[in-house]
Amino acid sequence: MTTIPVPEFQHRTVLLDEAVDALDLTGARADGVYVDGTFGRGGHSRLILSKLGAKARLVAFDKDLQAIATAEQIADPRFQIVHDSFATMRASLSERGVEQVDGILLDLGISSPQVDDAARGFSFRNDGPLDMRMDTTRGISAAEWLATETEQTLEKVIKEYGEERFAFQIAKAIVARRAVEPISSTRQLAAIVAGAVKTREKGKDPATRTFQAIRIFINKELEDLEIGLSQAYACLAPGGIFAVISFHSLEDRMVKRFFASKANVPQPDRRLPIRAVDLPQPELKLLAKFKPSDAEVDANPRSRSAVMRVARRLPLPLSNPEGAQ
Repeated sequence: MTTIPVPEFQHRTVLLDEAVDALDLTGARADGVYVDGTFGRGGHSRLILSKLGAKARLVAFDKDLQAIATAEQIADPRFQIVHDSFATMRASLSERGVEQVDGILLDLGISSPQVDDAARGFSFRNDGPLDMRMDTTRGISAAEWLATETEQTLEKVIKEYGEERFAFQIAKAIVARRAVEPISSTRQLAAIVAGAVKTREKGKDPATRTFQAIRIFINKELEDLEIGLSQAYACLAPGGIFAVISFHSLEDRMVKRFFASKANVPQPDRRLPIRAVDLPQPELKLLAKFKPSDAEVDANPRSRSAVMRVARRLPLPLSNPEGAQ
């Protein structure tokens, strides 16, 4: 296997202690099976391993080749890394002999090394090739997409995924510029957006929302999340804990709605002759919602938008032991 160099960029794992504590790796649970759906640079995985027992198992997922290279440096027989999206969780775990797990953690944020490495094309702060792919072995780059997509689709993506009110102007400017020259670098795209966005919140770069939107679209982040939430839930054993860290409103809204759909079940009219055993039962119990402390935000400003939601899968309701009709 080709060795992938791992650039030396500092990464601070967001909500590190809170996320691992939420998995409740105590007592018999310390010998369970767990999933880190987004390995990143391994902050959560390493702390989880430090708390697990000798019989435990941790399976991590990531699409980024540099993350995979970092994970492969962990020489621990309890640990496995999967080069794929957590959206493949159910099939990937089954291939490894795992059908149910005791806890799942998804950290949906992009890692600091990805942002800080200009060659990845995620950030407009340093000039680099306009790539933006988490997995550079699959799919098309942002530059390739911008070169061929229709103005209408560009507008839709920037508006919906970036929540950008100037999406129409930005899409129009992109199409006009690409007719003159290829848009191949992050600085080029940032300059185009800056010229189309006339006002912006104080302290926020005009290109922030557009870069976010294109990154989400290119990597199918919301599609993966929608599939991944269902995949993760299907793998979660009764009593298992599901924790998800989101970094923008679109992600958090999806997580909140998914958890609510399993925790809040509609109740029929109490006047109807329905036995208690036949009433709809909640499948998840909402445990907590966390945000970074002031101290963490001061130490790592990139953590300020993080939100973690935690839920526990409830045991299956007991069937009527008497088999009454």
